[in-house]
Amino acid sequence: MKYRSTRSNETVTAEEALLKGLADDGGLYVPEFLPKPFLEAEALKDMSYEELAAFVLSHFLTDIPEDTLKELTHSAYTGTFETKDIVPVKPLSQAFSMAEMFHGRTCAFKDLALSLFPYLLVYAKKQDKDGKEILILTATSGDTGKAALEGFRDVPGVHIMVFYPSHGVSPLQKDQMQKQLGDNVKVVGIEGNFDDAQGTLKQVFGSELRKESAEKGVLFSSANSINIGRLLPQVVYYVWIWLKLMENGSIGAGEKFNVVVPTGNFGNILAAWIAKQVGAPIGELICASNENKVLADFFATGTYDINRPFHMTEAPSMDILISSNFERFLYYLTGSADAVAEAMDKLKKEGKYEVSKEAFQKAGLEMMGGWASPEDMIHAMSGVYETCDYLMDPHTAVAYAVYDHLRREGKVPRHSHTVIISTAHPYKFPGVVAKALGLAEKESPYDTLREIEESTGIAIPKQLGELETRPKRFTETVDRKDMADAIRAYVDEIARR
Repeated sequence: MKYRSTRSNETVTAEEALLKGLADDGGLYVPEFLPKPFLEAEALKDMSYEELAAFVLSHFLTDIPEDTLKELTHSAYTGTFETKDIVPVKPLSQAFSMAEMFHGRTCAFKDLALSLFPYLLVYAKKQDKDGKEILILTATSGDTGKAALEGFRDVPGVHIMVFYPSHGVSPLQKDQMQKQLGDNVKVVGIEGNFDDAQGTLKQVFGSELRKESAEKGVLFSSANSINIGRLLPQVVYYVWIWLKLMENGSIGAGEKFNVVVPTGNFGNILAAWIAKQVGAPIGELICASNENKVLADFFATGTYDINRPFHMTEAPSMDILISSNFERFLYYLTGSADAVAEAMDKLKKEGKYEVSKEAFQKAGLEMMGGWASPEDMIHAMSGVYETCDYLMDPHTAVAYAVYDHLRREGKVPRHSHTVIISTAHPYKFPGVVAKALGLAEKESPYDTLREIEESTGIAIPKQLGELETRPKRFTETVDRKDMADAIRAYVDEIARR
């Protein structure tokens, strides 16, 4: 299967798409076509997570031999998660379940794709045989950065540089990145938000710096979900959720289930949409936003408009106005690279674009949007803990609040089962979790964690607890306009090694 740009006729192999990350024209790579539905529960129900991953991905990465895919998924998912199920699906009532995606090395859902992506990238690099070093350039709103750093730590021939909003992540998220281990990693804070970091990196991918670095023997790639190597492995866990729901009796054979995804860069919910296209029986797909509700407004109006205030919230991975993966969804809505290129040009120049009536109607058939206020989020966290003895992180709480609101409005069928995508461990956000539980926030986030642990009986994950005594390695902060210079300096360092 070939991959094409969302903005032109540029077409590449899967290996090239993995290595390049972003198309030459600034577009994102998508499969030339989506596979016809190929999922049959009876054939899949006894597969392990790694077996399911190899099976699903074999329909998208057709150039990689299936035996090789099996080796890659085995390496990725063996010994890297704390639970046998990889993604436990926990029914909290007859109406809804939680799909827990935070049992990996960094306590966030990004671990699921970023455990496999390094293996896919190294495989692609071997096929390429150009001898260049790879530099992964990544912008993060909080969780992607740490998961990418951990996934690529000390991988031979690969280096990674992560930019994060210095004032836009939780203290635990900042410690995870600033205290990162590894000889091939670099972390830099920026004075700005995630959109600033992501937008600047996209400019770098389309600049002379990319060519200049390649001449020095360093090839740029990305670990954000703009890279198909990040996006496609996410499709797997929606198929897994379906099988687990049938196994535990939450749904029967032939029954659909709804999915609610707390959404920032749109990759996670796009993966759910792709899973639906290839045969997962997903009913309603609900895109949940916080105060930065550009997506919720699009699903209500058909206009994508970033001309609005930017809110820094307690759910920082959703503090995004330019959701990159939405470009892929727009491509599927319109079926036209020219229409996408025009929309992206308008977004860049005017800060907004409007889709056709037909595309808007199609979007409404594919997904619904909703948003939750900070008060809704806190109320959801405390309410679900009190009624279900289940502690949510703020992103998951936004998703639950949106689900509960839509259900009460009758927009989510009451007889159908809904899965809330639980994207991060609540202990990554001790301040807001303490507030939801009515506990006093301590000066040290680690003291706050110990207080929450004593109150709830939920143990502090080793991955977070051990950060307290680890020294900080990366404390540099730069202005957005200086990001390219920071990248150039790191490229030179790599070239000298």
